[in-house]
Amino acid sequence: MRDKLLSLVLFLHRSPKYKTYKQFARNILFNEENVYKRYFDLTIIFLVISSVIILVYEVKYSVPQWLDNYDIYFVSFVFAIEYLLRLWVYNDLSEIIIAEYNDAKFLQKDFNIYSALKTGLSQKLKYVFTPSAIVDLLAILPAYRPLRILRVFILFRVFKLLRYTKSINQFIDVLVNKKFELLTLLFLLLFIVFTSGIAIYILEAEKNVNIDTLFDGIYWAVVTMATVGYGDIAPVTDIGRAISILIIISGIAMISFVTSVIVSAFSERLNELKDNRIIEQMNKSKSFLIVCGYGQLTKMFFRQNRRTIENYVIIDNDISRVEAAKKDGYTVMHDNASSFETLNRFDAKNCDIILLCMTASDVENIYITLNAKSISRKIKVIARVNDPLNLDKFNYAGADETLMPGKVANTMIYMAITQPTMYKAIHAILTGKSIANIDEIHVHHSHGIVDTQLKDLDFKSSKLLFIGIQRGNEFIFNPSSSEVIQPYDILLVMGRKISLEYFKSIHKGNISVKK
Repeated sequence: MRDKLLSLVLFLHRSPKYKTYKQFARNILFNEENVYKRYFDLTIIFLVISSVIILVYEVKYSVPQWLDNYDIYFVSFVFAIEYLLRLWVYNDLSEIIIAEYNDAKFLQKDFNIYSALKTGLSQKLKYVFTPSAIVDLLAILPAYRPLRILRVFILFRVFKLLRYTKSINQFIDVLVNKKFELLTLLFLLLFIVFTSGIAIYILEAEKNVNIDTLFDGIYWAVVTMATVGYGDIAPVTDIGRAISILIIISGIAMISFVTSVIVSAFSERLNELKDNRIIEQMNKSKSFLIVCGYGQLTKMFFRQNRRTIENYVIIDNDISRVEAAKKDGYTVMHDNASSFETLNRFDAKNCDIILLCMTASDVENIYITLNAKSISRKIKVIARVNDPLNLDKFNYAGADETLMPGKVANTMIYMAITQPTMYKAIHAILTGKSIANIDEIHVHHSHGIVDTQLKDLDFKSSKLLFIGIQRGNEFIFNPSSSEVIQPYDILLVMGRKISLEYFKSIHKGNISVKK
């Protein structure tokens, strides 16, 4: 028997089909990215809602036999399959047995398969007694029809929309963080209730016809402290009324204390909840921009490009700058942008992310670059370099582009002094105050202009001035007309917006223009 059981375990462990089926079941139950999970969740939700509707309807009306069979057998069968699947994927008995088998073989000792099996089954038994598993089990049994309505609570566990499940988890986390305060208030509440209940029972048991037992006194204390006041039990002595006054005041104070504790807890987590919502919205986008730091450069950047930027978020760990960004109407998070955990919350696997390191500290910008590149090499990092001596460090960290505002400012100042006319022209073009704009034409491998010579594009007929080609890390200024366009070239042109649109219409579907 032992050898047959071990052979079965080895067969399952080595079977690719078994692993595939189990992984499929695990994905459909827990993997939010699985395409079938949504349909599975919606099916369970439909069965839950329909079962509850039938349960409510049959209180006063008779249910057709086919509908009763659907509720008792079909719904219960589906719930049973779900319960067994959750129990199956909770742990892997074959993995536990194989692990202990390998350990015993390595240590050259006898292998007890029943001990390993007991370990795996005890873990499953531990899951069986969890609250969610108990509700799952009760939902299966048709005999317990009054308890089947408890299945409604499973909605929040299987419901696909993340805002419901996350909201509940966050609410529970808030209460757990204030566990000490809430438990202290609970013990104080119990002390007042039992003391008042005992007092009213001793003082009025012989004078008040509505108080016969100690439970009546406890019940009166709870109702009075909650300021509900049903009126079924009321004190008839002066001392009893005095106790009522004290309990009512204590109840109002307790409610105020509990409310203040919960409100303060949510106030502390409010920023985190808002940040989670922002991150969820960003991750739903195919591409977005992350700006680290809200300083003068960031303000200038958004003033010039705000209309063209749709999906973005600013991250800053200075609360004053965060409040300033909110006041200016920007989407901002109060967090540490140089933290790996902060950047890892964004979905770099499925989204195209551009990261702007705009803080005033080179050390912080380098840390941001390192963390971003450690998360995904796909993240494009554009970093601000304050000290030119640190340029090599940014390159080693993996920055795709580097900006040196100090050097650019010095160049512009020098040009403004020595060549004021050129300075005015370049400044007008860069700031968008000129009629002409400088734009980039990005050429992809599938575009029709690939392997086309520059002379065949005829920029002059479109009233465009061709400046050069960015090819890899090399910029070719004013190339010859026989130069051939290659995949992933970036053509730099200058002209009016109408000229760019005309050029695009000529080569419609062949190019993309990016400002």
